[in-house]
Parts: sequence; C-alpha cells; structure tokens
Amino acid sequence: MSPGMEVADIAVVVLYFILVLCIGFFAMWKANHSTVSGYFLAGRSMTWVVIGASLFVSNIGSEHFIGLAGSGAASGFAVGAWEFNALFLLQLLGWVFIPVYMHSGVYTMPEYLSKRYGGNRLKVYFACLSVLLYIFTKLSVDLYAGALFIQESLGWNIYLSIILLISMTAVLTITGGLVAVMYTDSLQALLMIGGALSLTVISLMKVGGLDGVRTKYMQAVPNVSAIIASGNFSYSPSCRIEPKPNALSILRGPLDEDIPWPGFLLGQTPASIWYWCADQVIVQRVLAAKNIAHAKGATLMAGVLKVLPMFLIVIPGMVSRILFPDEIACIGPEHCLAVCGSKAGCSNIAYPRLVMSVMPVGLRGLMMAVMIAALMSDLDSIFNSSSTIFTLDIYQTVRRGASQRELLVVGRLFVVFMVAISVAWVPVIIEMQGGQMYLYIQEMAGYLTPPIASLFLLGVFWKRCNEKGAFWGGMTGFVLGTTRLILAFIFREPPCDQPDDRPAFIARIHYMYVAAGLFWVSGLVAVVVSLCTAQPEKNRLSTTTLWGLSRAKELLKERDEVYRLTEKILVNGNPNGGLHKDLPLDVRNDRCLDGADVKLLVPATDQDPATPSAETTPVTTPADQFASGQATLCLTEHCCHGDRQSGKCARLLDRLFRFRKASPETQRKVTEEDERVILQRLHEPPRTKVLLNLGLLAVCCLGVFMFVYFSL
Repeated sequence: MSPGMEVADIAVVVLYFILVLCIGFFAMWKANHSTVSGYFLAGRSMTWVVIGASLFVSNIGSEHFIGLAGSGAASGFAVGAWEFNALFLLQLLGWVFIPVYMHSGVYTMPEYLSKRYGGNRLKVYFACLSVLLYIFTKLSVDLYAGALFIQESLGWNIYLSIILLISMTAVLTITGGLVAVMYTDSLQALLMIGGALSLTVISLMKVGGLDGVRTKYMQAVPNVSAIIASGNFSYSPSCRIEPKPNALSILRGPLDEDIPWPGFLLGQTPASIWYWCADQVIVQRVLAAKNIAHAKGATLMAGVLKVLPMFLIVIPGMVSRILFPDEIACIGPEHCLAVCGSKAGCSNIAYPRLVMSVMPVGLRGLMMAVMIAALMSDLDSIFNSSSTIFTLDIYQTVRRGASQRELLVVGRLFVVFMVAISVAWVPVIIEMQGGQMYLYIQEMAGYLTPPIASLFLLGVFWKRCNEKGAFWGGMTGFVLGTTRLILAFIFREPPCDQPDDRPAFIARIHYMYVAAGLFWVSGLVAVVVSLCTAQPEKNRLSTTTLWGLSRAKELLKERDEVYRLTEKILVNGNPNGGLHKDLPLDVRNDRCLDGADVKLLVPATDQDPATPSAETTPVTTPADQFASGQATLCLTEHCCHGDRQSGKCARLLDRLFRFRKASPETQRKVTEEDERVILQRLHEPPRTKVLLNLGLLAVCCLGVFMFVYFSL
C-alpha cells in the first residue's frame, strides 16, 4: 500500500488554493462583467500566451491524468495518438474555423449554426447535445477521476471532497467569468507541467530511462502464483495479463481492439474535429483573443504543449505498471475488486499509485495540487461554457425579450444548477468505472459527435448546404448514433473470465468504424437534401463561410489603401482637396460634415484598436439587442433593504462583482463601427503572417515526427 499525505504535503495544497483564489479574485476585480461580452468572452482582449495555456489546461483535466496514464499502463503508447492528432486539429481551428467565427461575430457554436443555416432548431439541438455531452463525457468523468485520486492519496470522504472542490470552482467561475478562468488556467498550466515533469524524471530514473521503459514494460507481468496464494482469488487464461505485442506502437492494424489505424483516421478524427473546432469549451477561449494573430499564436502554442502528455502522463502510466504489476495488471475480477474496487480493471489507479509511491514529501503535495488544478480547470471550463450555451442559445430562445441583466443572472444560476447535477451524479460515477476510462470517453463522443463535425465542415466549406440539408443530416446521424450507444449500454462487455455472447456487430465492429460511418452518412444526407431543396440565402453566406471570409479580406485590403490615402491627405495639410477626388464614393460619404476625415478600421475608443474593450465597444450578440440598464443580481435590488444611501449590501455586491451602470455610449448600437472592429481583428500584418505560417509548418512537422517516432 502506498504511503499517505503528510503535513508538508497538505501545506502545499492549502497554499495552492490560496494562491489560485487570490489570482481569480484579482482578475475578477479588474475585469468588466457588466456585459455579456465581458463575462463570457473576457472582453475579447486576451493574448496568445494566456489563451494557449488555457487551451492546454482546459483540455488536460483530471480524466487525462487518470485515463491517459491508465490506458498507457494497459495498452502502451497507443493512447498518445489522440494527443498528437490534436496538434494538427488545433491548427485547423486557428487557420480555418476561428477566422470564420470571428468574421461572423458569434459567441457560441449553436449561434454560429443559427447564423449559417437560419432557424432555431439546429441551434437548440446542438446546444442541448453540448450540455448533455458535458455532463456524460466531461463533468461526470472528471469528478470520478478526481475522487479516485483523492481516495488514493488522502483517504478523505469522497462525497465531501467532491462537493468542496465543485463549490470552490463554482465560486471562482460565478464571480470571475472567463477572465478569472483563463488567468487561473495560466497559473495551473505552469503548476501542472512542473509537477508532472518532476514525476516523469523521478520515475524514469527508477526504470532506466525511455529505453528501460521499452524493455521492462513488455516484461511487466503479475506474479499469478503469489497473488493466488495471498488470497482467495482465481485466474482464467482468458484474462490477459501480458502486455500487448504491439504496445510500443501508436498506429496499429485495422482489426486492433484499441486503435485500428483506418478507424482512427476516418472515424476518430471527425469526432476530434468536433472537440477541437466546434466545442464551446475550446472555441470560447480562442474567441477571446485580441485579434486573429493572437488566436493563431495560441493554437500554435497549444499544439506544441500537446506533445507533453505523452511524456508527462502516458509514459509514467507505463512506468507504474513496471513498478506495480501485481496491482495495476490484476489477474481477475475478484482480485481487481480487492485492489481498486472495480471488477473491470485497475489500470485507472496507475498515476495516483505512482505519485504516492515514488514522490518525496512535499512533492506529493505538489502533485496533489496538480490534480486539483486539473480538476478545477476542467470544471470551471465546463461551468463557464455550458452557462454561455444555456443562456444565449436555449434560455434566450424561450425568452426573446430578456434583458442583459436577466441573462447574466440566469448564466450564474445555471452554474449552480450544474453543481447540483454534478453532486447528484457522484453515485453513478463510482459505479461506471470501466476498464479504461479514457477510451470510454472517446466511445461516448464517437457515437454522438461525428454528425456535428460534418455540419460544421459543410457549413464552412460548402456554400450550397442549406438548413434543411443540415438538419436532416444531423438528425440521421443522431438517431443512428444514439441507437448504437443504447445497444452498447444494453450489451455490456462481460468480465474477462466469462464468455462474450454479445451480437457480432456489437462485439466485433470497433466504435471508430461506427463513428466513420456516422460522419459520412450524415454528410451524404446533408448534401443530397441540400441539392434537392432551395439554395441558402446569400446574406447568410457573407460572414459564415470561408468564401465570405476571403471577400472580407479583400475589403480589408481596400480599406487599408483608403486609410493610407486618408493619412496622406492629413499629412499634406489639405483635408478637403488634393486627393479627395480620388477617394472612393463610400469613403467620401464617410467624411464628417465639417470636413474632418474618418479614420477607418479604428473604433471610437481610447484603447488600442486591436484590443477593443467590452466597456467601450458595443457588444454585438443577440443578447445585447435587449440590453437595458445595469447588469446586477436581483439580490442587489430586492434583498438589500434601505435606500441607496444606506444600502451597504448593494454597495458590497457592486464592489465584489463589478456591476457597473452601462454608459449610453455602450448601450447605443453602431453597426458600422462593429463591422470595422471585426475587420480590424481579422487583420494580420505581413511580417506577423509570415512568422505564423512558418510556425504552422514547424508545428505540423513536429506532429508528423512524433507519429513516426512512436510507431517505428
């Protein structure tokens, strides 16, 4: 049995909590949360370093430390394929999807579907599906993974620990919005990488480095005779206890039970496109960038960081099996139940068991803080993104006249609702452990998300796809995927010591091939129905497709030329003559009545035009069409008695949550200026563009190298 936490370890964890809360409240105090843009998109003022770190930490949750290490212990390098594949898909997000999302001016992914295709049924369908996916594939699994680590390291009551962690995360998210989430993510990224790196170095030293891992992992077999002699356990030859022969290769044969390479490329990749290019948790962070250059820089940084999990999580999981084969590779259902409380297998305890066994005092506390950081980061990402989707895409569809104040209150209350759902799911989480938790997540997403990926790809790349085609393509894939998912739950895989009598199409067909079929069938139905029905309206294509984006870039170049000519006029000291006759008609019309020239592409703010603030720039979401007055909690107006002069409670809440009266300038809608701000955010200086493209080439080469190196 591994040693427990000591006083020094607990002190490190406590100091971590204090530091995270201080940073979160500082970000909350400095940020503007009185508008939807300020709360949900951090005022669209984040830099590439903050976003890149937030992308990495939001993705690497506690389920990665438990699930990736567990799959590494059970099947070797294969699970690292998801991490290397993400390196390419992040660049697809930065170079293709984010420019389109920025140009369309959306806040949420369901809102993009509504703008692109029209109507509300696609938006509501995708919003509801996203919230369900958050609960069943992210929130519930994160809570189980965090509970498992706490149980291994501290022996605390699981329910009390989870409630405490969820409550702290919810307080951070409710008060701070996306700004607090992203700044604390930056701290947690450093903490996570530093702690995991120290564990990797210590564990590799114990087994002789990476070469020692390759050699000793293939010999990591439990001592069956000693285990049987130590307790009333039985062993069946059908229970595999030896490492798989191809454990040291990432991409495997087409019939492999873990990662068949055709299924991974054709089926798993579309499901991953949904996660990296159309999932609110990921996209919301990149949309908070100052401009497209910062967005692309963030995806490059996150892509480089995605190389780390193979070395920081997967390989330590393999080392854990080398050091503790009798526990990680349990010999049968009864033995597994005695070791870790699950009949399906004990690979999920590989990472916490390694931490508690090889890390010295103090560093164990650091790793505990890393796990809590991963859990809290993933939870606050889910809380913030799900509240955004629910508020702007579901609630506002029902209450079209909701004010901005009401939307902000509903967003915070929905976080409280998510907390209640999370706590209620704890008993279910403990029972659904499964053999390899990470593969469970991928299987669940593989049955539900490929149709969504096809709709987004068609929407961005194909102008002819219309609402009817997208809806019926999505519904076809959803019905087929849900049916397959229900059958998978009905016909569960039996314990290893019992015969597998499931139907062949359940037991023999890998879920990645099912995902590939769902993706292509959904896309085919969408194409056929679109071709058989009317074309989409042209005004829906101008800002929501790649082709509309190309036209916007041409317009941006034209306006850059106009701006240059206007500056030349001002330099020559002749604002009304000279080159005035050479300016285009629309630019001459933009000149003020008194002859003062309008500086195009520059918003009317005191800030850098590339970093529009939510405090001075009008917000453009549908939510703000109904903005009316100060964004504050109902408690401020109704629960604090007394007049305004003596309303201490009201003043306290105003200082704590930074609810400020929106100025008349903020409330006024100036569509022309909003368009200029969007075009400015899409502008890339020539030198910056060259550097980013060189970075893209380097990152893609890095991804290819990692695939080849771990497949040979």
